[in-house]
Amino acid sequence: MIEGKPEEYTGLEGIEPAYKGKVRDIFELDGKLILVASDRVSAYDSVIPTPIPAKGAILTMISAQWFKWFEEVPNHMITTQVDMFPEPFNRFEAELAGRAMLVKKAERLDIECVVRGYIVGSGWKEYKNSGSVCGIELPAGLELAGKLEEPIFTPSTKAETGHDENISIEEAGRIVGMEMAEKLKKLSLDLYSRASEYASSRSIIIADTKFEFGLIDGEIAIIDEILTPDSSRFWLSEEYEPGHPQLSLDKQFVRDYLDSIGWDHDPPAPELPPEVVEKTVERYSLAVERLFPDFDRKG
Repeated sequence: MIEGKPEEYTGLEGIEPAYKGKVRDIFELDGKLILVASDRVSAYDSVIPTPIPAKGAILTMISAQWFKWFEEVPNHMITTQVDMFPEPFNRFEAELAGRAMLVKKAERLDIECVVRGYIVGSGWKEYKNSGSVCGIELPAGLELAGKLEEPIFTPSTKAETGHDENISIEEAGRIVGMEMAEKLKKLSLDLYSRASEYASSRSIIIADTKFEFGLIDGEIAIIDEILTPDSSRFWLSEEYEPGHPQLSLDKQFVRDYLDSIGWDHDPPAPELPPEVVEKTVERYSLAVERLFPDFDRKG
């Protein structure tokens, strides 16, 4: 379990965020942003009233470490050290430590860059219906959660409301330009392959992941979060058995609990019992402890 986690974040006194999402607050500065990952958790498009302790810090830790790990690839991170944040944010050490990141503002490229190494989730549903995913024909007879011969790039729309939709590389090209779409495909597949190889050495399978990119000074850069349990499917190698759903290192216990009590997915969402919270914290914690056991939160 993560030691020395920051207290639950509930906002900054006297400062309103420019954007308040389901699980994250964004503060806008002159050409920069401060991204604050809360411990709020969402499921079925609703915010659950019960927080998951340390969740926001874990997601921030993992993103920061991956940004450093891919040091030669441009990204938007400036620092996670609160004392280096501009005034007045550097005064909120207790509220922001471990869970906030100062980043460069980017011109967002409006597609989600999804890479799949295993056939699961919406990719599995599309494959069962058509034998393909995002226009990519796949071999017959694949099993749920089975490993693909080669990772595939399966972009999606970036919906402001509702759900993202899987699209072909040609459709992605119509949104960002075909040359840009091909560059994002190559970069996404490279990042996924390198990360998967490293994660495998730490006994974690990255089944799939979602990258977001933007332009900073005209250069492609990774933005948002990267290779976290909320943007990826992480499985423990020792638990992996293809042919049925896998237990992920994320909020799966939350979704399973909500399904088990028959919640109809209409707000307000119900509270979570302590045992569901505890199991969820354990799974999130496993992700950072396996991937980056020597993580230094001061970085």
